[in-house]
Amino acid sequence: MTTDPALTGVLEELSAREPLFHHPEFGVARADFESMITDDFWEVGASGQCYSRAFVLDVLDERYSKDYEEDWQADDFAVRLLGPGVYLLTYRLLQGKKRLTRRMTIWDNSTGLWKARYHQGTIIQDPKTGSQLDEPAC
Repeated sequence: MTTDPALTGVLEELSAREPLFHHPEFGVARADFESMITDDFWEVGASGQCYSRAFVLDVLDERYSKDYEEDWQADDFAVRLLGPGVYLLTYRLLQGKKRLTRRMTIWDNSTGLWKARYHQGTIIQDPKTGSQLDEPAC
């Protein structure tokens, strides 16, 4: 997927916020995470499991209640306008040099504040062999 040059500023703003929930500069307290997502936020993990807003917030509380570090690398960012103030951001995420996934987040800026409405991950690397699965161009 390519980004319309008119959306370069949006792409820069949103790619600075991803991976979602993994930028301490935006806060690590529950209230910070609540302010990052819409009230109807939900997520589909790379496992295919659906997660509610409440579940995600509980997991984040647990994760950040102790020292937490990660070795994640995100690249191949692209953004597309879906509707007034609503954008689809896609990217690839390499987690711990072991798991490669394609990620997408629907971001809403209709109130003037960026809030994630939906997030999804899809594995694009075979977890058994470590080889990259055939990935169609986006």
